[in-house]
Amino acid sequence: MSGCVRVGGLQVAKVLYDFVQNEALPGTGVDPEKFWSGAESVITDLAPKNKTLVGVRDEIQGKVDAWHGEHAGPDYDKAEYKAF
Repeated sequence: MSGCVRVGGLQVAKVLYDFVQNEALPGTGVDPEKFWSGAESVITDLAPKNKTLVGVRDEIQGKVDAWHGEHAGPDYDKAEYKAF
């Protein structure tokens, strides 16, 4: 991944890294190493759940797309759509 900085086990876009280091954290009293360590921990912990939720979203989107494919045009039954 180009334009990235490795921070611990993360690859962070340089623009985001620079923003956090130079604009977001100064003056907050938050240690940058602790920030990135905490961010890595949260990302690592939530990644499996996020992957599952993206799968659910994809499944729902597929059903919506199929419904619209079967009910194309402006004359679809709006009550049927709401029930769907």
